[in-house]
Amino acid sequence: MKYVVLVSHGEFANGLKNALSMLTGNKPEIISAGLKDGMDADAFAKELLDKLDVIDQDDEVILLGDLVGGSPLTTAMDILNQKGMLNSAIVIGGMNLPLALTTVLMKDAFDNDTLIKQILSEAQEGLKQVCITTDEEDDI
Repeated sequence: MKYVVLVSHGEFANGLKNALSMLTGNKPEIISAGLKDGMDADAFAKELLDKLDVIDQDDEVILLGDLVGGSPLTTAMDILNQKGMLNSAIVIGGMNLPLALTTVLMKDAFDNDTLIKQILSEAQEGLKQVCITTDEEDDI
């Protein structure tokens, strides 16, 4: 199975998993964990390790983190390294909903190189300035 693992500061990863469930249905291959306020890195690592216990050597992992270089992503990478899975994992920082949605919907449709390009493209396309135009006679 190909797992999508979401990690973040606070509840962002868990909220993103919830939003993905609203859009795609409940998928057991989506795992989320957040480094809560006041939680130390060891406690986060234990929580994440427990959640990743379902993943074995035959599985693939796409790891999405909120912040490149942040504790949740680096801790998750350390855990994957300990499991001997980091070298085969796809790791992306700066996750947002379009990126995560594309990952979940297309993870089995492409080879890894194409998938990475598609994921990053969708994430960038999801960032747009919203300009509001009104007529002078309209009341807002």
